[in-house]
Amino acid sequence: MDYYAGVDLGATNVRAVVAEPDGTTIGSARRSTPRGPTGIDVTEGVLRTLRNACDDAGIAPEEIVAAGIGSIGPFDLAEGAVIDPANLPDSIDRIPLTGPLEKLIDSDEVYLHNDTTAGVIGERFHAVSNPDDMAYITISSGIGAGVCCDGEVMDGWDGNAGEVGHYVVDPHGRLTCGCGRDGHWEAYCSGNAIPNYARLLAEDDPTISTDLPLEGPDFTAKDVFALAGDDELADYVIDQLAHWNAIGVTNVVHAFAPIVVSFGGAVALHNEELVVDPIRERVAEMVMTNVPEIRVTDQGDDVVVEGALASALTGGTGDRRRL
Repeated sequence: MDYYAGVDLGATNVRAVVAEPDGTTIGSARRSTPRGPTGIDVTEGVLRTLRNACDDAGIAPEEIVAAGIGSIGPFDLAEGAVIDPANLPDSIDRIPLTGPLEKLIDSDEVYLHNDTTAGVIGERFHAVSNPDDMAYITISSGIGAGVCCDGEVMDGWDGNAGEVGHYVVDPHGRLTCGCGRDGHWEAYCSGNAIPNYARLLAEDDPTISTDLPLEGPDFTAKDVFALAGDDELADYVIDQLAHWNAIGVTNVVHAFAPIVVSFGGAVALHNEELVVDPIRERVAEMVMTNVPEIRVTDQGDDVVVEGALASALTGGTGDRRRL
């Protein structure tokens, strides 16, 4: 029997699954992402995780005929590698992936995608209608999107398509994004940015009452959502986040005309009523074209590894007709 594999390389964890041709998972493994000292150490961690998943499935790696990888970026697709990943130590400048995985499984069918593109492949694969036009948006420590348009998964020439978190949503540019540019969607609404945005809004209007630990070293986005409905500033922040999120999603809709927009990422998954529901309400009033179905992924934290597996099963597309 032929087998298929999916790998999720994140800044925190590496995950791998092995499945039969119908997508039934028969083995899995997980480990912490190596912190270096070099990219080769991360590569070895990926290979070890996949070997462990094969052991769990009771098969040899060479029995895998195709594998998909959903990974942090940015990429050098020609080399099949991650280059200068932002959330790993500076000593890690390159993480070879495609070549080493091809050698491990003895197959050249290895599909490398950024994590959000893997997300849209998985969402497309598992959707009842298997739509040709959809977007997957993650709102987590950062913001990004995977897009399938007219049945084509949009990786981009270098594998770095979908950086919608760097749409300019605020032309006044009051907050600076982690990339160094001003006014980006990610600078306001990502999990890492929400505390800074809360402080900015508190400075704008010192009369707003709050119990948020604005100056505390451990102040996080979780604190804002935890006080929803009980704190004036927290409610104001959440309302303003809805404003910027709706602008960002509207831009995605106008750019790609998705039939479905699916959300994932910790901020969206853990706060659906406070994050996704307001987007759904506001986008309907802002879009001048078709209003898409807006939903939350059913795959939860598995969306990237499931998307990587779906890529392996369907030749990088998520199209179930390719099974």
